[in-house]
Amino acid sequence: MNILEVKNAAFNYERGKPIFENLSFSLQAGHILSILGPNGCGKSTLLNCLAAISTLSSGEIFLDGKAQRSLTRKEIARLIGYVPQMSTLSYGYTVLDYVVMGRAPYIGALSTPKESDAEIARNALVKMGITHLAGRPYTEISGGERQMATIARVLVQEPRVIMLDEPTAALDFGNQMRALALLKTLSREGYSVIMTTHTPDHAIMLDDTVALLDRNGNFEAGGVEQIMREDALSEVYRTPLKMVYVPEAGRTTCMAVNRG
Repeated sequence: MNILEVKNAAFNYERGKPIFENLSFSLQAGHILSILGPNGCGKSTLLNCLAAISTLSSGEIFLDGKAQRSLTRKEIARLIGYVPQMSTLSYGYTVLDYVVMGRAPYIGALSTPKESDAEIARNALVKMGITHLAGRPYTEISGGERQMATIARVLVQEPRVIMLDEPTAALDFGNQMRALALLKTLSREGYSVIMTTHTPDHAIMLDDTVALLDRNGNFEAGGVEQIMREDALSEVYRTPLKMVYVPEAGRTTCMAVNRG
């Protein structure tokens, strides 16, 4: 059964033209959906709708077979973990305390985290390779480190679906590769993953389902070879692109054409 299903989804701001409409797709457990598209096409808006931060203008979202609108916030938080592009925090919680906050869906309103919650958080820091940041104030670490801590915070939610909005944008090249490897590991562990990205090669490297969302709100999803076409990518990004097989890398890469 699909863990996530979107049927005829549409979204528009009041008195504005639709950001997207007639958008439908599904996602099964253990699969990754990489969403590509230009700035302003609605990728973040779509994730906000999936996470119930924004409300669709029309259409339905189903989580684990249940209509999203019938679920409570806590029920949604146990199904979906969301890593936004930027996470702001004014108070200087330690990184460990910040990650423990991800246990909120499992802690009563008047209760405090238990040692078992802290242990789950410490394990998430190990998984992300940032145990050395545990005692540091969240407000004093770099943007890339904050992104890694936010992913750890989502992991402790123990959701079924992990959604990430351009998760590699603030990361250096090495951490980008480690983040992609982590997403593949999570999918093998049974998590479903949805990631937006501006880097076609990341979708190629994840090698699962890819979707293109264009400036007109058109959404097309399928396998890498089906979606990652030179004509489609060149049109979406408004620049000539070529898909080139690189023997040294053992894979195809997306390259911009040198226009001199």
